[in-house]
Amino acid sequence: MTILVDLQEVTLEGADRTLLENLSLTISSGDRIGVVGINGVGKTTLLRIIAGTLSPDSGNIRRGRDAHVGFLEQIPTLPTGTVRKTLGSGWKVDAALDRLGMLSEADVETENLSGGQLKRVALARVFSEDLDVLILDEPTNHLDLNAIQWLEQQIKSFKGAVVLVSHDRFLLDQVTTRMVEIDRGKTYVHAGGYSQLLEAQAEREEHAATAEQIRRNLARTELAWLRRGVKARATKPQARLDAARRLLATRPEAAARVGTLDLVTNVPRLGNTVIKAHGVTFAYEGQEPILHDVNLDLGPGERVGVVGPNGAGKSTFLNLLAQLLAPSKGTVKRGPTVVASFLEQHGGGFDLEATVQELVAGPRGIPGSPDDVALMKRFWFTGALPMTKAKDLSGGERRRLQLLLALSLRPNVLFLDEPTNDLDLETIRLVEEFLSQWPGTLVVVSHDRTFLSRTTDRLLEVQASGTIVEVPGGIDAWIAQTTKSSAGAPVPTGASAPLSTPNVPLGRQIRDAEKEMARLERRRSVLTKKIVASPDHAEQSKLGAELADLLEELNATEERWLRLAE
Repeated sequence: MTILVDLQEVTLEGADRTLLENLSLTISSGDRIGVVGINGVGKTTLLRIIAGTLSPDSGNIRRGRDAHVGFLEQIPTLPTGTVRKTLGSGWKVDAALDRLGMLSEADVETENLSGGQLKRVALARVFSEDLDVLILDEPTNHLDLNAIQWLEQQIKSFKGAVVLVSHDRFLLDQVTTRMVEIDRGKTYVHAGGYSQLLEAQAEREEHAATAEQIRRNLARTELAWLRRGVKARATKPQARLDAARRLLATRPEAAARVGTLDLVTNVPRLGNTVIKAHGVTFAYEGQEPILHDVNLDLGPGERVGVVGPNGAGKSTFLNLLAQLLAPSKGTVKRGPTVVASFLEQHGGGFDLEATVQELVAGPRGIPGSPDDVALMKRFWFTGALPMTKAKDLSGGERRRLQLLLALSLRPNVLFLDEPTNDLDLETIRLVEEFLSQWPGTLVVVSHDRTFLSRTTDRLLEVQASGTIVEVPGGIDAWIAQTTKSSAGAPVPTGASAPLSTPNVPLGRQIRDAEKEMARLERRRSVLTKKIVASPDHAEQSKLGAELADLLEELNATEERWLRLAE
């Protein structure tokens, strides 16, 4: 094992806080290191220090002799010229472009590529170079699920070291051997992947809670001692008096963020009809149809995930359902009780010159009103952020602003297009928790497999041919099938899940089982309403068979929960 980069007691000060404090980290060949932390904590800063494009304020950095480092930035830049000229030729380059959906763009000038296309070409570039250390900043952004699986295999087979920042928990669990967590300037290094990180975080929080309770008990004891009177205190050693005062002055470390993401779950009631698409075909002007003969019936409480290759029409499909686009043929109808809100993939569609408080107030409101201040605080827009222009927000802050504006409408139907892009893991988990309790209808396009697994019941795949098919078993079945297929192994059917999962805390397993029961209950309610409302006996029979399978799965999950809770 060859040491490639060695960081010793590295410290870097930011404008208003310490970003990294006395970080020591050794990176050797074969290492797969994931870096996590909330937005703005210093993850990209650490990557730049490792890459050598940023120097710390103090500390030592030693690099292996002739160690070549490649850095895929979150917003990459490429030299001018065609994609082919930028990458060169050869089967390895062609294979990467093909899996990333960019082979047909090989002769396009890089300056004419979209942001997502630039990211994919830059990704193909770093994997085609002869490198010892590969640094990746949010590499899964703008990738479809097939491309992410290709990325997993590339990371696993890379002979050198890989350091990556990612919000894709499935990817982190699949490829990482160590995790670096950055929290308020401090860094914690954990062995293993994302699951082991969660265990270490829970253990650290428990220890902190215990230490704080001990501190409070000691403080109460010392306070009582000090209050026994001047005469009694005068006979005590001065050192103990000073220690007592220091103990009383000590406070637990402030949270990285004040409060939790407080999202509203009470929404207007939905009727039986939500959205119906019949015979929908869509083509952009002067182009061939991108979607063909789409039929879909969404009921109240439906949770639908949408996957498919880049360019197949996932966002177009979402826009059609949201009635932001009109179909070329066919119809899209929505029920009279629908209040819809759309979280689009890029930008947010708001005025980038406006401040956060101006956008929250809207054209008819008064910026900075008490109600708006309370709303912004619930979404962590405090301090100087309300007066900050949208163009000056970070990617994560801008995404959070989009979420605030979308949910402030109190919708009962949500359309989410790649909602996890630019969000940190803490925020993503809180959004998942909100959606697990939210009673409305959800349609989400996402490449985040964990997010889809925790928030959706159904899965639709937009195929390259323009047709849309339902994937039996949802995202979990899709993952199992594609994983087994890529490994050349048969996909098992009818296998029951094990009672417990190794290396996962019992409490977390119980909570996961409870969430799965809630998901299945929602799906049962939807199917029951559809059976009652359908006049078609054939459709009733089909839905009844699906309900029977679901009830069997629900019974198995309930039994598993009972056994775990014993």
